[in-house]
Amino acid sequence: MEPIQLLLAGLSGGVVALLLTVFGGGGSVLAVPLLLYVVGVRDPHVAIGASAAGVSLNALTALAGQARAGRVRWPCAVMFAVVGATAAWFGSSAAKAIDGHHLLLAFAVAMAGVGLAMMLPKKSEGDPGVRLNRGIAPRVAVSGAGVGVAAGFFGIGGGFLIVPGLMWATGMTLAAAQATSLLSVAAFGASTAVNYSLSGLVDWGVVAAMAVGGAAGTLAGLPLSKRLGANAALGRHLFAGLILIVAVYVAFKATTGG
Repeated sequence: MEPIQLLLAGLSGGVVALLLTVFGGGGSVLAVPLLLYVVGVRDPHVAIGASAAGVSLNALTALAGQARAGRVRWPCAVMFAVVGATAAWFGSSAAKAIDGHHLLLAFAVAMAGVGLAMMLPKKSEGDPGVRLNRGIAPRVAVSGAGVGVAAGFFGIGGGFLIVPGLMWATGMTLAAAQATSLLSVAAFGASTAVNYSLSGLVDWGVVAAMAVGGAAGTLAGLPLSKRLGANAALGRHLFAGLILIVAVYVAFKATTGG
């Protein structure tokens, strides 16, 4: 990697982290397109491997803040993360065996799904004091496995799937699910990144640059998220529209071999 590419990787990490901080999800799907079309990573598999590692590190930073605030439901978080990280390994193994352009086309479909999901209204009702028990444990395991496979296959954090998965399985509130999901985002990304690295498909210089940029992006995003106020929903819809546009571009590049 040339120095200018590492600088662009840092800026890309900053953009992704800022969007994640402001909108609470969806930003990680932009990491792969940024690495491919801005930084200049040639191999889609390398871009996905680096993206997974960078997203994992950013999620750990966010998790630390949520844990200090006491918002993480740890028993549910641990079970979902362990089952899902195992499933993510199998999902990423399947992705490595697929041609890069075919994988990008599938990734574009996943991006479109993220964009559409972000446009749906969010329901926050639920039990803020939910506890893991024998009744909900099977649903947590099933949901974690399904989301983990998808996150590993596409190399994304999967927060847009983890949050509704946790709410369906446990009945917790949206706020609790968003905080609790971060452990799974970190675990899924780490599982995918390790799997890709064993095949030599992770550029750790790019990952380090993204992590540094991500820290700066998180700091920049915190005051911005507070200022959005009543305009947060509009901003979220505009961001979802951006994701849909990028999804079309990625699909075009994948089908034309660009």
